Amino acid sequence: MECISVFDMLKIGVGPSSSHTLGPWRAAERWIKELKDKNRFDKVEKIAVDLYGSLSLTGKGHATDYAVMLGLSGADPERIPVDTIDVIIASIKNTNTLLFNNEKPLEFNPKTEITFNRKFLPFHANALTFTATINGRNYKSTYYSIGGGFVVQEERKTAKANKIIFYCTFPYPTETGVDLLKFCKDLNLPISGVVLENEKSINDENHIDSELSRIWNTMLECMYVGCHTEGNLPGGLNVRRRAYDMHQKLKGDLPYQSPEEWLQVIRKTEVKFRQILKWVSCFALAVNEVNASLGRVVTAPTNGSAGVIPAVLMYYMVIENHEADFEHIKRFLLVAGEIGSIFKKGATISAAMGGCQAEIGVSSAMAAGALCELLGGTPEQVLVAAEIAMEHHLGLTCDPIGGLVQVPCIERNSMGAIKAINAAELALDTDPNNVKVPLDKVVNTMWETAKDMNSKYKETSEGGLAVGVNLVDC
Repeated sequence: MECISVFDMLKIGVGPSSSHTLGPWRAAERWIKELKDKNRFDKVEKIAVDLYGSLSLTGKGHATDYAVMLGLSGADPERIPVDTIDVIIASIKNTNTLLFNNEKPLEFNPKTEITFNRKFLPFHANALTFTATINGRNYKSTYYSIGGGFVVQEERKTAKANKIIFYCTFPYPTETGVDLLKFCKDLNLPISGVVLENEKSINDENHIDSELSRIWNTMLECMYVGCHTEGNLPGGLNVRRRAYDMHQKLKGDLPYQSPEEWLQVIRKTEVKFRQILKWVSCFALAVNEVNASLGRVVTAPTNGSAGVIPAVLMYYMVIENHEADFEHIKRFLLVAGEIGSIFKKGATISAAMGGCQAEIGVSSAMAAGALCELLGGTPEQVLVAAEIAMEHHLGLTCDPIGGLVQVPCIERNSMGAIKAINAAELALDTDPNNVKVPLDKVVNTMWETAKDMNSKYKETSEGGLAVGVNLVDC
């Protein structure tokens, strides 16, 4: 059974895509480590990268080539000042030189050393192969970006077939919703409590709190930046940022100087149904507009769906509970991470494998379950909320226009957030004993739907809106 921490599901990184940006970035880091472990790094004379399948078809729009170059340069996606990204890329392009792991200058022309191959490799739709030339001999390593910033090599995924056993170190390992509910009952704990016990087996609670706080602060900062930045998004579609305009109409006249003060000001604004809809949409749009412009976001569980969870958590803090504090944030994120892990283990969180149901659908389920617990739901009702949210995203396709995480991706985050709130409320008024579709059934159904879905609706920009809307129309 695979152990997936909340910090695996909620990662700080750079947009616009977890599978097409963060994943390839991390793959480049892992390849450098592999070279060092084999004592080959210092001997490398030349490097090249081949992108396959979905990474090739929508790689330009997702900045996959940028991510690879940044990873090869030794930059950390969690820490890099985002305003230096263009400087690093421009330097590589202008000099045809890459400072490999920030240590070793190598001749590197992105136009010839990064190859976009339309071919799909059989193991996964998102594949990239790194080649190092040493003494005239080529050494190749292939990695797969399987969604949410997770990266694997094929031998790791086939370990079971090769009778290699990996043991989960969590005291309460879960693979399904049934497993999770059993531990909740045995320990007499809410879902967040069980998840915390697992996290404490690998980190002390002070570290857990510190990292969860850093995740929330990144989310809050991202919403703040998105709501205070106007203009058009990069990429050529000329998509106007909408969060700024919405925020100007909603915020009122009270002054503030920081994201924390801003949160307090929002609590004092008018609260009616339409305003709530607009605030939640504004929060979600803000995050994904930052994501679309190579800003810093929290992968939750992917970059393309990064706006849902912060929007719903912000809704709880500024609408539902003005006394909400870090303990509420902590519980929310712990529950969200656990629900996301169930979908990753039982299905997929990769749009290239499952369409947008694997991104917005999963993030909506994560947010719905987390909100349900904070609103007083039982563990059973939390899973009902997650199931409802996913059930009504089944079959959602991934068809980004121009391969950019903009249309329809940004709006879908606002829809996913609203559905999550609705699902939580429905679950609170539901007797779990009367539920016809348990969470584990919808996870299975989502995976079967993913396998049946035509490949052109899986992040290839070869179907749906991606071909139904001409770029000249934009």
